[in-house]
Amino acid sequence: MPFPCISHHGGTEGVTGSCHQLHLNPMLSLLVDCGLAQGSDARPGTDAEPVGFEINGICALIVTHVHLDHVGRIPALLAAGYRGPVICSEPSAALLPLVLEDAYRLTISNDSAHIEHYLGIVRALIVPLAYDRWHFVVQRGDLSCAIRLRCAGHLLGSSYVECDVRSQQSDLRIVFSGDIGPHGNPLLNPVQPPERADVLVLESTYGDRLHPPRDCRREQLEHLIDRALQDRGTILIPAFSLGRTQELLFEIEDILHQKALVGDPHVLMGADAFRWSQLPIILDSPLAQRITAVYRQLHQHWNEQARTKIVQGRDPLGFGQLVTVDSHSRHLQVVNYLRSTGRPAIVIAGNGMCSGGRIVRYLKAMLPEPRHEVMFVGYQVKGTPGAAIQASQGAQGPGRVELDGEFVEIRAKVMTMSGYSGHADQAGLSHFALCSLRPPSRIVLVHGTAGAKSALRDRLIGIFESMGREVAVSIP
Repeated sequence: MPFPCISHHGGTEGVTGSCHQLHLNPMLSLLVDCGLAQGSDARPGTDAEPVGFEINGICALIVTHVHLDHVGRIPALLAAGYRGPVICSEPSAALLPLVLEDAYRLTISNDSAHIEHYLGIVRALIVPLAYDRWHFVVQRGDLSCAIRLRCAGHLLGSSYVECDVRSQQSDLRIVFSGDIGPHGNPLLNPVQPPERADVLVLESTYGDRLHPPRDCRREQLEHLIDRALQDRGTILIPAFSLGRTQELLFEIEDILHQKALVGDPHVLMGADAFRWSQLPIILDSPLAQRITAVYRQLHQHWNEQARTKIVQGRDPLGFGQLVTVDSHSRHLQVVNYLRSTGRPAIVIAGNGMCSGGRIVRYLKAMLPEPRHEVMFVGYQVKGTPGAAIQASQGAQGPGRVELDGEFVEIRAKVMTMSGYSGHADQAGLSHFALCSLRPPSRIVLVHGTAGAKSALRDRLIGIFESMGREVAVSIP
């Protein structure tokens, strides 16, 4: 087997579970991400597997970002005996313990002593790296491997990984994309394509489609809120605690701020009027609250336009109409209040695919009523309740979805806001793959459905042919 070479332990049969191993020689390797398969990507029995691959010789784990489909198998990796460095960006270093603690509580143990012991191990292994600086992970004889993390624009701290591997036999730059964000994120700096790559391992989540213009999503969100006010309904947003929630809060704050500037307009509801300044924005997710607090602390990593709002005295992630729900008893009170009254509200609750968490109780209470609305702002993996609810959008007559073992009728309005996708579309992925100086000669497509990967492969081959360049695009 020629080295370096790559093997994949996830992220090849769907859009979750990313885990890739870069073999430098027969004895040494790097692991890029160690993610959990979710929804229909998960195979029966995988939860019981220790980690699913041999860990001997792995000298470093590099984390592109801290979504569970990229870090969710780290507990299994540690249980298998891994004690090498966990290398990630500086923002990811602050967020990773929160995400892994939540996963540990949900899947392994809620015992505080066990959690503290586990988190102590995690924190001791984390090595934060600044963006755009080379860092040697291997220097042994004539073999060296240096890595550089660069902003991927997917969520705070997200990175793509450049690996320079040098030996007597080769001098290669291998790039792992992680998840590439779209252009126009209101909080984050945009992704810049790599300068060069010999081999590119590229995600393909939206490799078969183009996103609608993001500049219309704010108007669309404002229209939905107006409609909810008129219907006396609640907008339920099943949001991922990390990334999407903060982006939504940022945009909602901007809408409320602009409404206040024009005199706090009201919406007529029968004989009554309801002002925008009375609309509660309810964040019902303890994990999302903790992550949002970290986002606020790390505002130096926001883009320039977002930081300007702080200079102006605004708090885009901690504004006055934001209501946080901590305790379980308070959560039950809020669900019952919104179900039994005609008071409009926006509720952002985890989890994003409706497969668990507090959003489930809201859905069970409100899906049967037409005055409410479910708004999806993220990818729904096939096989999850979120995907089933989303599939009812535009259907004739009510659908049904299974939640907590019982079927619930769907009469609420269902809306998908694709402008909030955290992933680049086909055009963005193609632009990334071209690099700025030297495009790759080999591209490996991962992290997508079969259709998305095939479409992106055909598109890339066509672009490279039009440039008079050859490229080998493979789908493992």
